[in-house]
Amino acid sequence: MTQNPNASAPVAKTDHPQASPHLQRGLSNRHIQLIAIGGAIGTGLFLGSAKTLQLTGPSIVLTYAIIGLVIFLVMRTMGEILLSKTGYKSFTDYISDILGPRAGFFVAWSYWFFWVTTGIADVIAITTYVNFWFPDLDPRIPAFIVIVALLALNLPSVKNFGEIEFWFAIIKLVAISLLILVGFWMVIIGFSANGHTASVSNIWAHGGIFPHGLMGFLDSFQIALFAFVGAELVGAAVAETHEPEKTLPKAINAVPARIVIFYALPLLAIVMVTPWNQLDPSISPFVSTFAMAGIGIAAGLVNFVVLTSAASSANSGIFSTSRMIYGLADDGNAPSFLKKLSKNGVPQNALYLTCVLLLFSLVMLTYGDSVINAFTLVTAVATLMGIFTWMMMLIAYIVYRAKFPERHAASTYKVPGGVISAWVGLVFFVIMILAYLAQDDTRTALIYCPIWFLGVWAVYEIMRKRHARKAAAQSEQLESSQS
Repeated sequence: MTQNPNASAPVAKTDHPQASPHLQRGLSNRHIQLIAIGGAIGTGLFLGSAKTLQLTGPSIVLTYAIIGLVIFLVMRTMGEILLSKTGYKSFTDYISDILGPRAGFFVAWSYWFFWVTTGIADVIAITTYVNFWFPDLDPRIPAFIVIVALLALNLPSVKNFGEIEFWFAIIKLVAISLLILVGFWMVIIGFSANGHTASVSNIWAHGGIFPHGLMGFLDSFQIALFAFVGAELVGAAVAETHEPEKTLPKAINAVPARIVIFYALPLLAIVMVTPWNQLDPSISPFVSTFAMAGIGIAAGLVNFVVLTSAASSANSGIFSTSRMIYGLADDGNAPSFLKKLSKNGVPQNALYLTCVLLLFSLVMLTYGDSVINAFTLVTAVATLMGIFTWMMMLIAYIVYRAKFPERHAASTYKVPGGVISAWVGLVFFVIMILAYLAQDDTRTALIYCPIWFLGVWAVYEIMRKRHARKAAAQSEQLESSQS
């Protein structure tokens, strides 16, 4: 971020000289490609897709395709701006530079809030998956073990984070690939079970492609959208990516193909194997499809995959929140002790803070359903923070095009459709926010969102005044020393 001329605002830096130690570029092309894949394949695909199918039927494929296209456009805007200036460490840097430090402050803290709450939710989810194999185990034990393990794996170097995400993503890819192969094989041989035959006609034979009409189709977006939150993670890892000008475009350009392969094809396979209205929304369609194929370990297999998916999300949360809070501290917008780096360039104090916050999951597991219900509301608010982040990225691109036409002209990675694409994305997200008014839990989350923004605004104003007093004191000291 460039220095804001208003000295009273919290400072935002990007072009400052790096001290030693500093963030290391330990993420290779292999890591970035798999982080991009893992970020685009959320736990919602494995668990939430059955409920989404109940809402919208076979048109679920179109739901994911539309969301995937919009997210691709968001990531293209992110890619163009990040590569237009070498000083940018993440998307929050360019938002601060282009829209001002206040906007960057709001996005950074909101994105941090999203990942902390999501990380807590993931830790809680992991305990339920462990309960599948060890029903008598105190859930606080696996929760604590997961937090300590992720901390231990992330402390040595950023490369460790990349390796963990690489193998987590590989597990997801193998599971999805197996489902596609098994599903299409069952269609080819005309497999029959429970009075149903696997067939391409199942796509339209049970009420059509839009069995619940337009409203059912729109309702499905609320659940499906959450599966894509995290796709922008590659934009938070730029400062630690080797040759970002090569690896970032490769990761982003592959998003459309990945949406087709890892969302459209497996969902088509599920719908063709079992009529959408016969699926149990409480059971993962991956489990049902594997079980129908006679794979006896289907439940355990999918439980393992979903467990690693949740662990992957928690791992991403630890990475992104620690880097986000490090950036805030480095810019003077968070306590200075949080910008301390280890000798390997890892923001260790920020990592410790994140893991301490994840321990809040133990409190929730202790106090039961009433707290979990409250946390469900917080998670819904956090999801809206993801939408807010995407919208700010699109707004930043529109302003970037107006303020820096020369940088756009020199870009070798221009956004397809340019500003029009950014406006299309904004309109889409506005429609999504309006759709959130249709459901009780999401409507309540929308009501609570202004409380978060008011709190962030209050903190920003406090810090702005503190910076102003500090700058004034330094100015008086300088004047007195010169007189």
